[in-house]
Amino acid sequence: MIQVLDGCGSSWILKQVPKYQVGLDGMFHALADGSRRAMVERLVRGPASVSELARPFDMSLPAVVQHLGVLEQAGIVTSEKVGRVRTYQLAPDGLEPCRDWIGRQRLPAEHRLDRLGTLLETTHQDTPEDTP
Repeated sequence: MIQVLDGCGSSWILKQVPKYQVGLDGMFHALADGSRRAMVERLVRGPASVSELARPFDMSLPAVVQHLGVLEQAGIVTSEKVGRVRTYQLAPDGLEPCRDWIGRQRLPAEHRLDRLGTLLETTHQDTPEDTP
């Protein structure tokens, strides 16, 4: 995210401009919208034109193009224009930074759960069973 100084009268205001988000923040911002996630899910099956991607949504083509622009700016999709048709596809390894970050968060939690499971098994084996 880029921060911009904006002159407002005699004072300056520091604004955050989400349009220019980059890196992991930009990817999560792009994926935060359900329509954009649905477009990514569709692109998993292969490239698609803007009109094909717009078909399941109740929104204008310019709105779909704006959503695709957010995904493209985040590095999740790429596009190619041939004649009058713009086609989008998933960027190779475009979601890798998200996957890597989630993996780094998941690993410590899994280790804690594994240790808890081992502790519970050991405690259960050491406890004499009450049989009437």
